[in-house]
Amino acid sequence: MRIRPVGAHALLLDCTGPDGVPEADLVAAWRAELWRRREQGDLAAVEIVPAARTVLLDGLPDPAATAERLTRWAPAVAATAIARRGTDEHDDGTETVVPVEFDGPDLPAVAEHWGVDVPAVLSRLTRTRFRVAFCGFAPGFPYLTGLPAALALPRLATPRPQVPTGSVALAGPYAGIYPGASPGGWLLVGRTDLVLFDVHAHPPARLGPGTPVRMAAA
Repeated sequence: MRIRPVGAHALLLDCTGPDGVPEADLVAAWRAELWRRREQGDLAAVEIVPAARTVLLDGLPDPAATAERLTRWAPAVAATAIARRGTDEHDDGTETVVPVEFDGPDLPAVAEHWGVDVPAVLSRLTRTRFRVAFCGFAPGFPYLTGLPAALALPRLATPRPQVPTGSVALAGPYAGIYPGASPGGWLLVGRTDLVLFDVHAHPPARLGPGTPVRMAAA
């Protein structure tokens, strides 16, 4: 792991681990450990923000001292990431079931990429135990991990000018759900009526990092 200062009060953790450990698992392990450390008073950080390969710690009163502590915590985090490998286990909260109407226009394209028929695509998506790795692109947009790396999908060559609110989509190794209408280049497999972002709710994002998610046919 590489630790880099970001401004006066933040650190960026570049997550790389032992051979064969996916970066997503290492990021998830760091996020869980840092949240635990903050809850028990070992870490003072205003924000802990996971991404695809990094974790940002912001609002640190003493970044240098925090960086030193991170080096001591790294072995335990790496061991946790290794233990996660090849499992469906999730370490945070109660599973959120997302009801999905699987009628997306790109289902045939996904089936072709995976070398199966459309019913097999639906079976795979409803059997997979997803986890929110991080949020990005738009407020409340969850990047869901859980699909095998071999099933990664290309984005559309030309993004759609507008994707409807609630669209369930796939791209790269991720599944995602559009919290609002926006342009997008992911492959659309369905839609949900679940509200993913409400500025008046606490927290505003319905599916935050670490949340276990299961899709169910509506």
